[in-house]
Amino acid sequence: MTDRILDVTDDTFEEEVLNSSEPVLVDYWASWCAPCKMIAPLLEEIAEEYAGKIKIAKLDIDQNRAVTERFKVRGIPTLMLFKGGEPEATKVGAVSKSQLTVFIDSNL
Repeated sequence: MTDRILDVTDDTFEEEVLNSSEPVLVDYWASWCAPCKMIAPLLEEIAEEYAGKIKIAKLDIDQNRAVTERFKVRGIPTLMLFKGGEPEATKVGAVSKSQLTVFIDSNL
């Protein structure tokens, strides 16, 4: 994982995501999820291309139940864009890079 992608937990979510001064795209994932593994390289590319505009964070749903339940994540991968501490937009399922950039651009 690139150093541009944050690994967030139940303990660090508020500080890293909710209190962030810039938008944060959170990838809710699990190690056993094949579609999650498919989009991981795309998120690394996006983290590089959108550096300074948006932060990318990953949250393992198996290890971090509190945040997963708080934001009612039911399927993975779930991508949730937070702005000003609030979830602005959500996309569930694997996406192509072009779908991901459209999702981000339309919600920034």
